[in-house]
Amino acid sequence: MPIILIGIAVSVFFMFANPIYNDISTLQAQVASYNDALNNSKALENERDKLTAQYNTIDPNNLIKLQKLLPNNVDNIRLILEIEQMASPYGMALTGVKYNATDTNATAAAPTVTTAVIQGGEIIKPVSKDYGTFDLEFSTSGTYDNFINFTKDLENNLRIVDISSISFSSNTMGAGANLKTISPEIYKYDFHIKTYWLKS
Repeated sequence: MPIILIGIAVSVFFMFANPIYNDISTLQAQVASYNDALNNSKALENERDKLTAQYNTIDPNNLIKLQKLLPNNVDNIRLILEIEQMASPYGMALTGVKYNATDTNATAAAPTVTTAVIQGGEIIKPVSKDYGTFDLEFSTSGTYDNFINFTKDLENNLRIVDISSISFSSNTMGAGANLKTISPEIYKYDFHIKTYWLKS
């Protein structure tokens, strides 16, 4: 008789108690997972609050300078206006302005461009770029001294600008065989520059 009762008890355990026990174990695992996620969330909130507090201690004027140094969008119109303002004191008007129209539509929400380092025909490591580039071309005319001063102002501008190339030629008027030099001191300069914007 005791053997029969033990068998019945074991059968009841496997039929009813064991599934319930398994369900409880699954629920406990889910609870632990949710607790970990909650703790991580609280840690992220604390880190966010610390970073916000540090951000708020930065001088607003410095924030403006940082925004100009590396803006979070292309802002091509403002860049062109800034270059015109730098060239204006030297009497050098901008002409033939060209830029990549695709880049002008890019915003801070644009997806991050990912490239890969390839060595020996194998992909070694993906490289993620958190910034975009913007190419701008324009022409202007002036004396060599004014060209040097304008170039220095362009390089010393707060916004990061790389001069990719410069070509120059004598500034002439007329056409064909009637070409005539306006002034031996005036030259035409063709600029190709590159600037950057931050993706976030």
